[in-house]
Amino acid sequence: MKTTFTMIALMAMFTFTSCKKESDKEVTTEPKVEENKAPVAEKAPVFEPFKVMAVTHIVKDFDTWKKSFDEHESMRTANGLTKISVCRDMGNPNKVLIFLKVADLQKAKDFAVSPNLKEAMQKGGVMSKPEIVYADVVRFEESSAEFKDRIRVGHKVKDFDAWLKVYDAEGKETRAANGLIDRALSRNIDDPNMIYITFAVSDMAKAKARLNDPALKKIMTDGGVISKPVIDFYTSVD
Repeated sequence: MKTTFTMIALMAMFTFTSCKKESDKEVTTEPKVEENKAPVAEKAPVFEPFKVMAVTHIVKDFDTWKKSFDEHESMRTANGLTKISVCRDMGNPNKVLIFLKVADLQKAKDFAVSPNLKEAMQKGGVMSKPEIVYADVVRFEESSAEFKDRIRVGHKVKDFDAWLKVYDAEGKETRAANGLIDRALSRNIDDPNMIYITFAVSDMAKAKARLNDPALKKIMTDGGVISKPVIDFYTSVD
């Protein structure tokens, strides 16, 4: 009997000791190997050239005109025109510049001489004959919303491709350092060597100084500019 009890006790001690040793063992797991996934670079949207209709005219009262302009959006849409921006000349706030994206050039030209548009303009208080330019936008870059002021330079060049090489050699970094942020580059549809360069302005004082800088005048001469530049100063309001 004593022997049996001793054996049972020994077996219990052995079992307890074995369980303790097993529980004391540190549980280890294989470290997770993270997959080395290369970040997928987002593709920049491919720019597609588009056509614009740029309209300039003087109105009796901007607020009255703007209300009428907004009311006729459906009429513009029906003729394939989409608003890009509405701007006011800095020297004359009642001089308005409107930039519209064109889906169908002939349709836009027909609309420009239509009685419906003439009537809408009269209702809005347009006082001058509209100046209309149709252009191909060959470059366009969005600018920060904080920069509402714009400068548009229009001039004729001897050869567009030759001029563009000189313009690109100047570099948009140089222009930006002088307060001129590249926004749009357009060519007149009827005369492709008549070009328009639009800048958003980050510093008007610097921008004006650059426009009068002899260094810029030399760049224009080297690029083959053959007409006196026409420069518009305006502010985007919509």
